[in-house]
Amino acid sequence: MEPTDLAKAAAPEGAEALTGAFARAQEFVALGGPAMWAIAALSVALTALVLWKIWRLVWFGAWSGGRHSAEALDLWARGDRAAALEALAGRHSLRARLVRAAMRAAADPHMSDQQAQDETVRVARGLLAQARTGLRGIELAATIGPLLGLFGTVTGMIGAFQALQEAGARADPATLAGGIWEALLTTAAGMAVAIPAQVVLAWFESVIDRLRLDMEDAATRVFVARPAAAEPAPAELAHGLTAETRAKLAVAE
Repeated sequence: MEPTDLAKAAAPEGAEALTGAFARAQEFVALGGPAMWAIAALSVALTALVLWKIWRLVWFGAWSGGRHSAEALDLWARGDRAAALEALAGRHSLRARLVRAAMRAAADPHMSDQQAQDETVRVARGLLAQARTGLRGIELAATIGPLLGLFGTVTGMIGAFQALQEAGARADPATLAGGIWEALLTTAAGMAVAIPAQVVLAWFESVIDRLRLDMEDAATRVFVARPAAAEPAPAELAHGLTAETRAKLAVAE
């Protein structure tokens, strides 16, 4: 048989298997009622959020190692300020963006050392806030997943005992047991969503913590090698001062 014939024969079988799996998943979700549908929707949203977060961290250079930032810091330490800034031009990783902001603040003669550090801290807070975007959603999924499961179990148990009451003396224990295990499905499903969400959340937080430490170390290296500020001219000092101070400067000249 030709390979093309094998592919054509395998295609319908694969489609049938996929359709059967989808039908079984629908039946499983339908057993848990509305709560199970809510948990299914939550799992889909969580999966999409996790994939988006991984892409976002890759874009932010969380696993890049900061090679360009390290090269720029070496240039900065050797006193080649222009080349250091040029090495970071167009870089979109969080490390590079913070190092670039720290270098610009450190090289600004109008900023004191404390002002330059405050500006760097401000930029770092904004970048870390971008890195943490989406973590609240994952935390929410880990929290409400079990609650949705518990809600489905409680409502399912209520329905099972209502059916038992209506049956009266003709109640079948098998019917009650079937209603109970169907109700417990939602609890299991909620935990199946919450446990991976909690694991992924802890992983993302560890990645962001490591990124924060790298950014802090890079900013420290910038200010350790900060160039000495140039001595400002008296006219520059007088700019924006009171008239009395300006007069004193004029006399001193």
